[in-house]
Amino acid sequence: MDRNVAAPFSAEAWARNAETYETIRTMPFNAELAAGTLGRARFQHYILQDAHYLVGFGRALSLAAAKAPDPDRMVQFARAAETAIVVERALHGGFFRDYGIDAATFAGTPLSPSCDHYVSYLLATAYAEPYEVVLAALLPCFWIYAEVGRDIHARAVPDNPYQAWIDTYAGEDFARAVAEMIAATDEAAASAAPALLARMLRAFTHATRLEWMFWDGAYRETAWPV
Repeated sequence: MDRNVAAPFSAEAWARNAETYETIRTMPFNAELAAGTLGRARFQHYILQDAHYLVGFGRALSLAAAKAPDPDRMVQFARAAETAIVVERALHGGFFRDYGIDAATFAGTPLSPSCDHYVSYLLATAYAEPYEVVLAALLPCFWIYAEVGRDIHARAVPDNPYQAWIDTYAGEDFARAVAEMIAATDEAAASAAPALLARMLRAFTHATRLEWMFWDGAYRETAWPV
């Protein structure tokens, strides 16, 4: 049976990485975030690194827009880059104010090893790889955050101190952006040759692993050892 008839790229990529997603869903950071017991220092570490990450993610989305084959996709990724920088930064800004983190503190906080690795991977992929592989590398950040957001929203305790974060990623606006990203990636994969599809799957898998590494690093508050 033809591969594209059997299943779209997104279904195959998710199935191959379902075990990793389950590890992410149940990892201590997300379990404690849902319970409202995640330590403030851990969340502060996470939110600082996530704000740095979004700058790189926005750049990678902008490069995806530049490589897009038609104007509609160019607009989609340009808007996604704007959302990463403007809308999600507003979410971080609220927590920054609550935690007393000013612009100088943010600027003076270096990227953690996991954040640096993830950003470097996305930017290297966005610059060097074809459009199809770029989308496959970007998709896990969209999709996994939406799934984790919905899962945490369903089990979050009342008056959760991280409710603003939960509501953002469990919300309808983000869900629409994720659906559009999945559709764009499947569209790109539909005409891809087997060798290119294999590269897309490797990119999706690597980015999924980096999603786990990012949250794990936040939980352990990792920093450079030297």
